[in-house]
Amino acid sequence: MKANFNSLINDTRPVIVDFHALWCAPCKAQSPILKEIATELGDKVRVIKIDVDQNPDIAGRYHVQGVPTLAIFKDGELKYKQAGVHSKNQLMNILLNIK
Repeated sequence: MKANFNSLINDTRPVIVDFHALWCAPCKAQSPILKEIATELGDKVRVIKIDVDQNPDIAGRYHVQGVPTLAIFKDGELKYKQAGVHSKNQLMNILLNIK
């Protein structure tokens, strides 16, 4: 997964990484918001989900301490990272300001 993860975040478009866990109720609330953004923005953004229990080394590399944590990468560079549920408006504003 490590090599694949690195190639996924090396995209020229923003890549939203949803660090989540299956047992996490807030993660379940975040999921439909991310699906809505992916549908609305189409090819302008990519959304990937990383289960922290199955990928602890990737979560550790980015110091994920709670779930859900959203990280946004562009050209392989971490542009944003924050724990907690994000609203659609919050995410859209963050995406608009990523250079």
